[in-house]
Amino acid sequence: MKKLDKLYEGKAKVIYATIDPNLIIQDFKNDATAFNAQKKGQIEDKGKVNAQISAHLFERLKEASVPNHFVELLSDTSMLTKKVEIILIEVVVRNIAAGSLSKRLGYDEGVVLKKPLVEYYYKDDELGDPLINEDHVEELSICDKETLDKIKAMALKVNEILKPYFASVGMKLVDFKLEFGKTNDGELLLADEISPDTCRLWDSETNEKLDKDRFRRDLGKVEESYKEVLKRVEGKGYRVPSKE
Repeated sequence: MKKLDKLYEGKAKVIYATIDPNLIIQDFKNDATAFNAQKKGQIEDKGKVNAQISAHLFERLKEASVPNHFVELLSDTSMLTKKVEIILIEVVVRNIAAGSLSKRLGYDEGVVLKKPLVEYYYKDDELGDPLINEDHVEELSICDKETLDKIKAMALKVNEILKPYFASVGMKLVDFKLEFGKTNDGELLLADEISPDTCRLWDSETNEKLDKDRFRRDLGKVEESYKEVLKRVEGKGYRVPSKE
């Protein structure tokens, strides 16, 4: 599939049109940002790693009947996807206290939550992607209640699928961000990416961080951690410990 005009360039990806008006190409970049782009840098091979992880997870979710935009990988860093109009909500599902939740609720990082928490953030860089609730969604006319209910149900289903999957390859799914969009014919799809950029992933035994927090907090071994996630997702980097 040939790239045509560039449609959009974001923090992590460049979006191109194709000859098919219902399909686009996403090129994953090595650029890294944190704290609403106040911190910027590069992570070697991030584009390649995130594209491959995302493709693998989108395929797994599709097999579990979670509709998403993924079609196929075109190269190490390019993904063909269905074209959607992104709904301006970032949906965060949390299983373990970390990041902003720890600060807001006064929870120590690592506290296991009673049940998965779903949060909504208004997707607006100028406002700093503020935390919002269902009433804000209605006030801002972002989407109707039926669509929001479907988004929440899909997000929780993604968690039900990915949490045990990551556990099977030695990682805790602490929390993750999802984005959704609608096709021209109104189908609601999971979109964007699922990667160490958008998920907090900790080693199951050591709680070592294997995600973007290594970049955010200057922990070092950023590239190595991203690549470790890819190895485990591909089944090459983890063996279930013996219980004997």
